[in-house]
Amino acid sequence: MPIKFRNYTNIAGITEDYFKVRAFLVKTGYSEYTYARWDWMATHGWLDKSSVGKIGIWEDKDEIVGLATFDCHMGETFCLTLPEYTGLKKEILEYSKEKLSYNCNFGVIIKDTDVTFQDIAAKSGLIATDRKENDAVFYLGKASTEYKLPEGFYITTMKDTFDLYQYRRVLWKGFNHELNGEGEFSFSNEAEEEAKQEMLRPNVDLNLKVAVVAPDGNFVSYCGMWYDPEAGYAVIEPVATDPDYRNMGLGKAAVLEGISRVGKQGAKIALVGSSQQFYYSIGLRPYTTATVWKIK
Repeated sequence: MPIKFRNYTNIAGITEDYFKVRAFLVKTGYSEYTYARWDWMATHGWLDKSSVGKIGIWEDKDEIVGLATFDCHMGETFCLTLPEYTGLKKEILEYSKEKLSYNCNFGVIIKDTDVTFQDIAAKSGLIATDRKENDAVFYLGKASTEYKLPEGFYITTMKDTFDLYQYRRVLWKGFNHELNGEGEFSFSNEAEEEAKQEMLRPNVDLNLKVAVVAPDGNFVSYCGMWYDPEAGYAVIEPVATDPDYRNMGLGKAAVLEGISRVGKQGAKIALVGSSQQFYYSIGLRPYTTATVWKIK
């Protein structure tokens, strides 16, 4: 039976296609676009819901073997296949260039070790840029997950303290929205509904959504952890600390607590999409790099 192409459903959120793509990404193993990144995107408030139907799927006997997708917004693409279907990469790239560009801008993220795909991209008129995506890794058993919190601070999780206001508040502050002049944190009914969609859905373990609580009761640091035993690795995303509480070891505590928890579930490594010194300082190491390739 020949390999068939189809588009992803044009319905955003948790659908049958969401599960099929996730199963493909888990089966793929580690790639430049992980199962956790897909989970994060599927219910993210910033997702361009009007474009999900342009995601491309290649199937062999109704099983996904190739994927062309973006991350929340079109313009930069990930072209993925199962290992035995790498011959589809050229077709997937050409589809992506035609259908997943945005305002005539197009980029594709290619692992720096994937020389074969680099050759395909070069022959297709693309060139490497200086834009990088970096992943760091924590090897369970090679580095310590011990930490110490200042007096009066403690760890909780979204399982123990399901507080969407505090969750959104720490992310807003921690990602510097207020420092960047975007205004003070506000929590609308719409924001609450978006947060519910992020948290109350399949493939989420609220015991792995870790927060540090300050003496005044506010979440002041947060680490989201993702783990799927079949994939064989955990993912750290997102991590944020309130600017008023930085340099106190709170971010370290949140991340290491999350890593410790996935370790108890069987994870051997935890990955984060970053090359920040913060992560290296708490025990992570450089893992892989990928480069954005664009049209000449």
